[in-house]
Amino acid sequence: MTTKSTTQAPFAPGHTPVTVITTCYGRNRHLYNLLSSLTNGSIQPDEVIIVNDDADPNRLAEYDLNIVQIATTADIPADSHVDVSTKSAFDIGHNRNLGAARATHDVLIFLDVDCIVAPTFIEQLKLKVQQHPQALLMGQPRYLTRPLSDEESVQLRDDKLSVSHLNALSVYNPYRDNFDNKVSNPADTNQTAIKQTQDYGAFWSLCFAITRQQFDRIGGFDTQYTGYGAEDTDFAFTARQLNIDFYLTADVVYHQQHSVYRPPLNHLDSIVINANRFYHKWQCWPMSGWLSPFAEMGLIHWQAEQIFPIESVRQPTCNEIEEAHCPDAPYV
Repeated sequence: MTTKSTTQAPFAPGHTPVTVITTCYGRNRHLYNLLSSLTNGSIQPDEVIIVNDDADPNRLAEYDLNIVQIATTADIPADSHVDVSTKSAFDIGHNRNLGAARATHDVLIFLDVDCIVAPTFIEQLKLKVQQHPQALLMGQPRYLTRPLSDEESVQLRDDKLSVSHLNALSVYNPYRDNFDNKVSNPADTNQTAIKQTQDYGAFWSLCFAITRQQFDRIGGFDTQYTGYGAEDTDFAFTARQLNIDFYLTADVVYHQQHSVYRPPLNHLDSIVINANRFYHKWQCWPMSGWLSPFAEMGLIHWQAEQIFPIESVRQPTCNEIEEAHCPDAPYV
């Protein structure tokens, strides 16, 4: 369903020929903040595809964006060889592929629904894709330390929430490769920083850009992963296998705070399934930072050197899940 559409050709004034793709369910407060930030950017994407069933079309129509809404319940193709019995009700890889298939433009920018883009994010990242059309490019996340208040969301919608306020409210993940603050906020005539890396394991699909041609060459996201975990790294490893360059950029998104689990016991089953799938493809284990505590807790049989599939031993108790819950943590 298209909630609003531009009529100018090839795209509206103040817009750039970019398709932004996001996917969510039940996270509409985050979605509306994302749309506010896209609306008030230095330049707007010409198309925003939302793979989402439950956002209010009337609310979406309030944003001065060309929004296309696709149902998350779209059928998995019969020839996809996916075991539907293993799929979760919300399959992020499948939904991203749906969005890419419907995209009008060649430059695709994928954003998780809990992103808020910095004002120059779309403009700067699109320029870098034009300079490196054969590459995979990832933005720079900062993590809000608390949810935005209702007042702050209104300020964001009205273009009155400053970057300095968002910077003061956010932190970098110290376990990731981060750019210096001074290269992440360009003057009007400058370009944010970019650097190539061979660490494809650093890729995270929270905020990345790629051309349609390279996305199709990779084959999109492997839909045999289920639920949560490893589909990002699999996508990047396929890019590496195809000799697609990988760049990190200093183009900032602010990750909206929500509760997490350390370790993510709430995703134990899908992490085990996906880790086994990943090892079968790549002969190395992903998500070792999560598998190790699972093994230490006696939830799974796993060692970093093993060459056979992970076996589940037991489910976490309610107390263990409660103890792992971090309601105020900015990142996992």
